[in-house]
Amino acid sequence: MKRCTCARAFRAALIGVAITASATAARADIKDYEFQLIDKTVKKGEAVISVRLVHKSDGKPVSNAVIFAKRLDMAPDGMESMKTTIDAMPSTEPGVYKFKAAVTMEGGWQLSLGAKVQGETGTVESKLVLKATP
Repeated sequence: MKRCTCARAFRAALIGVAITASATAARADIKDYEFQLIDKTVKKGEAVISVRLVHKSDGKPVSNAVIFAKRLDMAPDGMESMKTTIDAMPSTEPGVYKFKAAVTMEGGWQLSLGAKVQGETGTVESKLVLKATP
């Protein structure tokens, strides 16, 4: 009877290790994700800014992230307090997120984003620099 109990305990431990290992292997570190600008320049005025969220190790796009923080300001030109409105827009491309913004001046603009990736803990945070032209 003692041998039977040990065998069951050993099997249960193996199952627990297998489940833990597969769950750990499936998860990536939140630092393995990044936003990338699709176009580094926009025209002054009403602009559409497109970014792609990718898993860095394989370059695959990441869809269905929840973007909860967005800001567009002129920090690259030393005017962080010069910010503008930015609104999310629909996108049909996997992993591409679009924003409509009132780009009021030519120069350097910084797009700051914060997002949650489904199934991951932590926040993807990015500060992307683009240039507004006439």
